Amino acid sequence: MATAVLLASVAFVVSILTLFAGFGLGTLLLPAFALFLPPAVAVASTAIVHFANNIFKVTLLARDARRDVVTRFGIPAIAAAIAGAYVLSQLPADTTIASWQAAGSRFTITPVKLVLGVLIVAFGLLELLPAMRRFRAAPKYLPLGGLIAGFFGGLSGHQGALRAAFLAPLGLSPTEFAATQSVLGLMVDGARLIVYTATFLTGTTGAVAAGIPWRLVAIATAAALTGAWVGRTLLPKLTIARLHWLVGVLLLIVGAALAAGVI
Repeated sequence: MATAVLLASVAFVVSILTLFAGFGLGTLLLPAFALFLPPAVAVASTAIVHFANNIFKVTLLARDARRDVVTRFGIPAIAAAIAGAYVLSQLPADTTIASWQAAGSRFTITPVKLVLGVLIVAFGLLELLPAMRRFRAAPKYLPLGGLIAGFFGGLSGHQGALRAAFLAPLGLSPTEFAATQSVLGLMVDGARLIVYTATFLTGTTGAVAAGIPWRLVAIATAAALTGAWVGRTLLPKLTIARLHWLVGVLLLIVGAALAAGVI
């Protein structure tokens, strides 16, 4: 019960913020799932919630999305997301790289935990370092941005902050920004879910040791959809600067614990 409440709370709050913040729903929902599930299952579960949430947001905002941006950024992102998801499916979940002991407990570091942990820490630093948050890429690099964000979206689900760095210089209104983010996120989620289903979700690669917890996914999805609906009314109120620090610190803690084999 406590797990369901935690995931629902995270999904609800982050879904509101993701409409107009630089980070996406998966940024915090993945670490929340990773506290209770094997890493690859956490990524897949997050992807399902993220996909459903983006479908809902697209129905609310799609008409305001910039089609030229969706084309130039989205098509490369789909291809890169497939590649990133495939890389994740090939990371061994049961191979021990190293192990250590503390307080009578033994912790093991596996390739998938190490990669996801390092990525979570890296994206935590993106939230904490002002220079990184202020980074903006010229519009001519939109296709490159699609490749970068799509790959990491497929690999770990972290794509919102990277997309924001490439979309911010385009001068989009808050509604256009949220709508374009949602459409691009839906494209990446669709591509990576196809790969997840074809590989580790079906057990063909042995990368996942447990099945998707559908009850938790359903609860988190419902909370995320509610948050998206509530957040739609808050789009004009863009005052969340301090939140980036909280997000960054949380990501550093969870990412380091995951990479070290603690969770």
